[in-house]
Amino acid sequence: MKLKKIINSLSMMNFHQKRCETEDFYEIVFFNKDQDEWNRIISAFLGAPIKAKGVEPSKKDLELTRKNGSIRVEQTLFEREFDDEIIIAKFWPWQDDIHTTLRMSYLEK
Repeated sequence: MKLKKIINSLSMMNFHQKRCETEDFYEIVFFNKDQDEWNRIISAFLGAPIKAKGVEPSKKDLELTRKNGSIRVEQTLFEREFDDEIIIAKFWPWQDDIHTTLRMSYLEK
């Protein structure tokens, strides 16, 4: 299972804006009213979050996200290791309480 497969499964979801889609990075903005469904789908592929919203990031969380924007207390982080890669996903809630950015990245082991 690769990042592309996850991205393809998200194509039926409603979102506000697609910002970027490459082989190793995906970024969209979705509406907070759909947060539960986005969480369900991402969790189905990557498992439960390794850092929940409101929890201080660990050193491992910070290192894992160092190359793609880091991670903050108000953000959620998912991670799953596959045979030859690591995929991470981050929910970045906006201050407007209407939108959240989803960033997913492929990382080499």
